[in-house]
Amino acid sequence: MRKLKKYSPYFRKLKHKHQREFMWRVSQFIAAKSFVPRGMKEVTEEMKVVVAALSVQITFGLPRIYLSHFKRILIYPDSYYSTINNQYHKGEVNPRFGIIVLSWKNLVSGIANETDGINLGIHELAHAIHLENRIHNTEFGFIDQALWDEYSNLAQYEMMKINTGEPTFFREVGGVDHYEFFAVLLENFFERPKALKNYSPKLYHKTCLLLRQDPLKLLMNI
Repeated sequence: MRKLKKYSPYFRKLKHKHQREFMWRVSQFIAAKSFVPRGMKEVTEEMKVVVAALSVQITFGLPRIYLSHFKRILIYPDSYYSTINNQYHKGEVNPRFGIIVLSWKNLVSGIANETDGINLGIHELAHAIHLENRIHNTEFGFIDQALWDEYSNLAQYEMMKINTGEPTFFREVGGVDHYEFFAVLLENFFERPKALKNYSPKLYHKTCLLLRQDPLKLLMNI
């Protein structure tokens, strides 16, 4: 519990009865994954808790989802060089090999600033959740399809605004495709919920329905 209180603002805001469920899900997530160090000696228990807590945060309103397709989580100390596209990366999700890759320095930096709408962990895990929902396994289809279709229409409109240079709440990468927009949306949904709701009440409400949780109610400890 001490590590969760230190590294998860979300956990600290939960009522005690919900904290117990959160801790149980974190332990189950860690047990289900192989954490692989890259360019460092080991992946510490602290690192495992931080990654697991972010995944549980996003899925806490949903059934117990542990991203079963993604069995390995690779942790680098800092941004890493990819020989596939000859670029440095902070994180990525590879469904072909069932891996999630994260830069620890950038992961911690995203958590440290709780209100800027930029959080590497939430961003990459949002990609994994988006993909997991579409992969035919025991966790397939945990997001309501009708709600997703309604959300997609709103997302498409926001992506159009990004790509045509209209004033928008979201950063440019959100206009790349639906995967990137969903990731950017969730960063803001959890870190800037009030501002997101003020910008687009419909999109905020639809995201609450998709994830079955409302960060603004959490802030009021309801």
